[in-house]
Amino acid sequence: MRAAKVLYKDAEAGVITQHDDGSFTFRYHTLWIEDNSKPGISLTLPKTHQEYNSKTLFPFFYNMLPEGSNKQVVCKYNRIDRDDYFGLLMTVAKTDSIGAVRILKIDNT
Repeated sequence: MRAAKVLYKDAEAGVITQHDDGSFTFRYHTLWIEDNSKPGISLTLPKTHQEYNSKTLFPFFYNMLPEGSNKQVVCKYNRIDRDDYFGLLMTVAKTDSIGAVRILKIDNT
């Protein structure tokens, strides 16, 4: 299992998790949901107390990934498998993302 913080404008909005079977969950923090001034991170992931579940990486997060030759360079340089979308997301979206959302790996050490 791997997990990462989902930041919106440098404030922690929730957590995305990849489970051992390859499925994903995304959960907003309760304080984020209860604060009416805080938006949902995406129109496809509106604020709710329910956890979102998916067999594949959610499209919102998938669309944050590099493509083509950029993806090849990032994967080679960071030794990430081309099909490891979550690993790629945690690598590139911590500092190099367009918009207000960033992804920070949670170390389980």
